[in-house]
Amino acid sequence: MDPQKIAIIGCGPGGLACALFLHQKGHAVSLFERFSQPKPLGSGLLIQPSGQHILSALGLLDAIEQRASPVHQLHGISVANGRRALDMHYQHARNPISALGVHRASLFQVLMDAVQKEGIAIKVDKKLVHYEENPSAIQPIFADGSATEKFDLMIDASGARSPLATGNLRKLSYGAFWATVDMPHSHAILSHALDQRYWHAEKMAGIMPVGINPETGNQGAAIFWSEQPDNVDQVIAAGIGRFRSEFCNLWPEAEPFVQQIQSMDALTMAIYGHRTGSARTSKRLYHVGDSWHCTSPQLGQGANMALIDAGALAQAIQGANNLDDLSKKYHQSRVFHIQLYQALSIIFTPLYQSNSKTLPWARDFVIDNFARWPGVRNFITHTVSGVLGLKFPM
Repeated sequence: MDPQKIAIIGCGPGGLACALFLHQKGHAVSLFERFSQPKPLGSGLLIQPSGQHILSALGLLDAIEQRASPVHQLHGISVANGRRALDMHYQHARNPISALGVHRASLFQVLMDAVQKEGIAIKVDKKLVHYEENPSAIQPIFADGSATEKFDLMIDASGARSPLATGNLRKLSYGAFWATVDMPHSHAILSHALDQRYWHAEKMAGIMPVGINPETGNQGAAIFWSEQPDNVDQVIAAGIGRFRSEFCNLWPEAEPFVQQIQSMDALTMAIYGHRTGSARTSKRLYHVGDSWHCTSPQLGQGANMALIDAGALAQAIQGANNLDDLSKKYHQSRVFHIQLYQALSIIFTPLYQSNSKTLPWARDFVIDNFARWPGVRNFITHTVSGVLGLKFPM
């Protein structure tokens, strides 16, 4: 397609990556953000090999690696029986590339610095509520009532609660408390690993290196604790002492990490939902990331999927002959991969976060006895790496 005038709603990883890809391809891009200052939400995440491919295409992988920590394996123990409940090594992939543990603020800052360096316009305090469209243009409508210019295309990257998202959002029965702490000088947790402990599937504690802790400048770690949203107020009211005690009762070796959390205010509760909507709402409106598809982050794929969407949509815009062709190219490049991972999340999340007694028993039995078989091992590795069924854009 010829150079387009494009509005992008949201300054998360998907929106920022879209802006960079499209700007580099000669399109006129404007970013809109609902907050007065764009900022990241959350603690640590894993940039899988799939997401690293996209960051490399943007020329940003080196900058991310300087702020991140390599994660060579995912490991977890079921405390009730001492069996492995999670056992995956990235070295077993066909093209072994370790994940990168990174703080969300670091990923955001690298992308934002690149956007600002390119001089891409960002307009803040713009909460999207709707849009107007005619045969020749589309116009975002914001809560403040301000008039905006019209665009050839609009990309919704405003997240799971986008007012323009399609499909039913189903709140999941478990979320998690997150916090970022400094990496202790001495500890007994696996290095360069996402390490977890489980009590059946009712409780899950995890620790993961995230490279630089933005709050201190030291090497940091993300810690998380699985919890049902209905229990959040009760957990907060019980106080930080009770939280630390519960965490360390499940996982005593975590004490040097958990003792750094001084109050419940240092913890952020993330509540998850599941939805698979549509890639396109109208001829000129497209979705990336959680505004199209969201699910439990059990597989660690949310930000990675948004980055892949951004690359795929930019490539589709560049190669399309018209709007109908654009829709076809974008849908075909992403739909199988998205549907596959949505299905896998539905299947596997209850094994690690649910009140079931039989599912975690089956999980422990299979992982402990079969996870090192070459076929099973390779399937797990490629699934977690984000490359199963993926047609790489760019």
